[in-house]
Amino acid sequence: MSQVLEEHPEVSLRSLCELFGVSRSWYYDKPGAEEKAERDVELRDAIERIVLEFPGYGYRRVTEQLRREGWDTNHKRALRVMRQESLLCQLRKRFVVTTNSTHRYRTYPNLLKGMVTDSLNCAWVADITYIRLPTSFVYLAAILDAYSRKCIGWALSRFIDTRLTLAALRMALVERRPPRGFIHHSDRGVQYASSEYIEVLDSAGAKISMSGKGNPYDNAKAESFFKTLKTEIV
Repeated sequence: MSQVLEEHPEVSLRSLCELFGVSRSWYYDKPGAEEKAERDVELRDAIERIVLEFPGYGYRRVTEQLRREGWDTNHKRALRVMRQESLLCQLRKRFVVTTNSTHRYRTYPNLLKGMVTDSLNCAWVADITYIRLPTSFVYLAAILDAYSRKCIGWALSRFIDTRLTLAALRMALVERRPPRGFIHHSDRGVQYASSEYIEVLDSAGAKISMSGKGNPYDNAKAESFFKTLKTEIV
């Protein structure tokens, strides 16, 4: 508005305020260039602090965190600042093998491919990841409800074996008591294909589903959960 007033002095302030839908008090109270610059610096500092605390955050998550802290900003502004200050995360994916699909046990077709879940306990997805500690690491087995993406069963262990996955499965069964015919989806790892694990699934009336060989993205919901868990919590 200031620029318009400078270029067209014949136009009254009242007319411009009516045109822009603001009050004259808003015009007089609006921050000046110096105050705006100070706010931009404060915003940059806030974003930098968030990125240092949560290295995996992109501009959308940074924006949500800013709003939780009381900032009135949007995704576009956060993205602009992060680009200018080179604060956009550049994560390198590190793959640790947690799946041993070379075994003698039976594998099963992917029942979730192309399926849209529409209710709780319609399908579960299971997977294993590792959690790095200061001097070592442990394995985490988790089971998610495919519809709500809520973690309904989990277990931690220093050993990646069937006892780990069974502990998570039994927690989920006690927590949800799913109807017979629900789908249990996992990779083809020996921990999920073992006779002991399959026996528990059969007893619960589950339909067994497994990802394609060597394709972790068939279990994308579990992968997304683990990524968020490691980025925001671990």
